[in-house]
Amino acid sequence: MNYQKPDYWADRARKEAYPARSVYKLKEIEEKFGLFKRAVSGTLHILDLGAAPGSWSLYSLRKLHVRCTLTAADLNELSRQYDAGLFDGDNFSFIQGDITRTETREALLLRGPFDLMMSDAAPSTTGNRQVDTCRSLDLAEAVLTYAESGLKRGGNLVLKVFQGSETVDFLKRIRSIFFAGKTFKPEACRPTSFETYIIGLGKLK
Repeated sequence: MNYQKPDYWADRARKEAYPARSVYKLKEIEEKFGLFKRAVSGTLHILDLGAAPGSWSLYSLRKLHVRCTLTAADLNELSRQYDAGLFDGDNFSFIQGDITRTETREALLLRGPFDLMMSDAAPSTTGNRQVDTCRSLDLAEAVLTYAESGLKRGGNLVLKVFQGSETVDFLKRIRSIFFAGKTFKPEACRPTSFETYIIGLGKLK
C-alpha cells in the first residue's frame, strides 16, 4: 500500500487545517473516553510526548483554548503551517529532544505534574514486525515511566503501541497503575496497520 497516497482522513485533515490524519485518532479516543472532562471547570495540564508534526497538540489547544496548559516534546520541530499562532501562546511550550533521554525527561517533568499524558510516538520502522513491535513497546515503556512519576492521581494516559504478544503484559501493567486500562483502535487507523492505542484511566496513586 502506498501510504503517501491521499485518503479520506488525510484529505479531511488538510481541509480542517491539521498537519496529519492522526488528529482523528485522538478526537475519537477523547470523545469515547472523556480525556478532557476534567477541564470543564478548571485548567487541564497536558503533556504530549512525540508530538510532531503537532496534530494532537493543535487539537487540544483548539478544543480547550485557555482551559489547558500544554507541554509538547519531540525530536523534530512542530509544523507551523496551521497553528495560527497557538504554538506561540502562553499556555503552550515545546521542548525539542529525545523523550527517552534523562535530560529531556527531567526538563519535561519539571513542568508537571500533569492531568493527562498522551503519546502518538512511534519508532523508526524496519518492516520486520517483530523488531518494530519490540521497538514500539520500548517507547511505550518510556512513556509509562513519565506517567508513573509525573501524572497526577486520577490522571489519564493514552499512548500508541504496535500489537504483539507482549502487548497483553503491558496492558496488565497499565491496569495495575490505573483504575481502568483499555485498548482501542480508532477508525482513522489504516486497515493494514497493527497499531493500537492503550488508555489508562484514573491513575491510582
